Amino acid sequence: MAWELNSDRPIYTQILEKIQMRIISGIYQPGDRLPSVRELAAEANVNPNTMQKAFAELERSGLILTQRNSGRTVTEDTSMIKQVQTQVALSQVQSFFHTMMELGFNKEEILVFVKKAMEEGAE
Repeated sequence: MAWELNSDRPIYTQILEKIQMRIISGIYQPGDRLPSVRELAAEANVNPNTMQKAFAELERSGLILTQRNSGRTVTEDTSMIKQVQTQVALSQVQSFFHTMMELGFNKEEILVFVKKAMEEGAE
């Protein structure tokens, strides 16, 4: 099944974010071997060169490592994974607050919405 990718941003950036999300959410565990570039490119329905560009960026960030005879693996540095997870979460929250403020809500009103949503979503 092809991944949902938008034309409004570079494809490799979206792929990078999707793989990053799979790592920080635990789909790919620390030390796991990743599917090959060709496998993921076929899954995402993108050119392998595009997938390779995303992998190269993930390698530069340290989230994935290239092992000579065993392909690419997720870093075993759990503190790095947690740090990236925190950065992504903060970015999401900041984006949410920015959007809500553009809608005309102040911080206190936004927090009321958040609390209400948490209460309604609580099990």
